[in-house]
Parts: sequence; C-alpha cells; structure tokens
Amino acid sequence: MAKPLEGQLALVTGASRGIGAATAIALGAAGAHVVLTARTAKDLEGVEETIFDAGGSATIAPLDLTQTDSIARLATAVGERWQALDVLVLNAGMLGSLAAVPAIDPKELAQVLTLNVSAQVAMIQAFDPMLRKAKSAKVIGVTSSVGRNPRAYWGAYGASKAAFETLLEAYGDETSEISAIRTAVLDPGATRTRMRARAYPGEAPESVKPPEVVAERIVALAIAGFAAGHRERVR
Repeated sequence: MAKPLEGQLALVTGASRGIGAATAIALGAAGAHVVLTARTAKDLEGVEETIFDAGGSATIAPLDLTQTDSIARLATAVGERWQALDVLVLNAGMLGSLAAVPAIDPKELAQVLTLNVSAQVAMIQAFDPMLRKAKSAKVIGVTSSVGRNPRAYWGAYGASKAAFETLLEAYGDETSEISAIRTAVLDPGATRTRMRARAYPGEAPESVKPPEVVAERIVALAIAGFAAGHRERVR
C-alpha cells in the first residue's frame, strides 16, 4: 500500500487518547515516524503498540507540557536523532471547569492558560529550527469553536483557545514568506472524546463522530498541504 508520508517525521501532543491518539495512529499508517507525547506513559505505549501492529513506527515521549524545561529536553532529544520535523500536531489541551466569568477560579484559569497557551508557544519555539529544515512543514493546531464564538460558561477555555489561535496564526504569518512552514487551525467540531463527555455528560456518545474522522482530516492536510493561514471545521 502507498504510504505518502514515508520518510517524514511527525510529532503529536496529547497523543495518549482521543483525537491525538487517533491522529498518531493515522499518521503512522500513512508512513510517518510518529513521536507521541502525553503525560501517561502506559496509554502512550498502547498507542505505540497499535502503530507497530499496523506496520508503522513510533517513539513515545512521556512528559508534562506545563513543565517548560521538559519541552526543551524533548526538542533536544528529537533534534539529536532527526534533522527536520515535517508535521507538528498541537492537540494537547485542558478544559477546566465550566463556570460563569465571575466564578472562574484564578488558579485553575492559570493552569488552563499554561497548557493551552504558554505550552503551545514553548512547543513552537522549541521545534521552530527543525520545522524550518523540513521541505514542507505543517503545523496543525486543534482548537474549538468557542475560541471565535464566545459562549456562556465557556469563558476560560474559550479565551485560551482564542489566544492559541492568534499566536499560531501570527507564527504562520511570520514564516509563510520566508520558509516552507504552513500553519492551520482545525476545529474538530463535536467529537467523541473524554473532554466532550465531561462538557456534555448527558449526551449519547454515539450521537457525535468518533475521533478517527478528525484524524483522517488532519492526515489529509499533512499529505496534501494547505495555503498559509488555513482554517477549517470538521463536519
């Protein structure tokens, strides 16, 4: 079978379950060597085994993205083994508690912003040199509709996604004319994930699409490429 990403390196954050795991498996099936990051080593090992069983290859890197030094160490380790990074999927994120703005817990808000914003910037900064060495680098950020369309009780999470989108798109604007880096913002829409179950506890899981549908779209973008500043919502 044809493997269009053969010889390419991809890195997926939040790869232990949900959209991240499905995307990592799909990238591996397309021929990429996938670096899997998340906090839980056991869950990453399960995803890695699935990729191996399908004939792909992967490397797990358990880490906490909120610890900035761990991102720098990861970039150093990856850079020592590979020269360029072809695909970076920024999927890791934290929902936090859904609350009215006056009731937002400042400490929890700081945690949400650390993972959803600061850690994403740290990832871009750490891997920018490897992205610039790729023939055609794609950085795909997973967002949410509440980043563009504020909704009651979703203020903290929505604000974090709005900031993430702005920073990722600014990076894309900065690099599109001087490198082969292209950035995309992808809203997965209603998807069967643990985060979705927390936000909508009464929803029947089978009523929304599985994460594999989103993963297929991310891999399609990684294969075909996209114009600078691309953004879309998966239906």
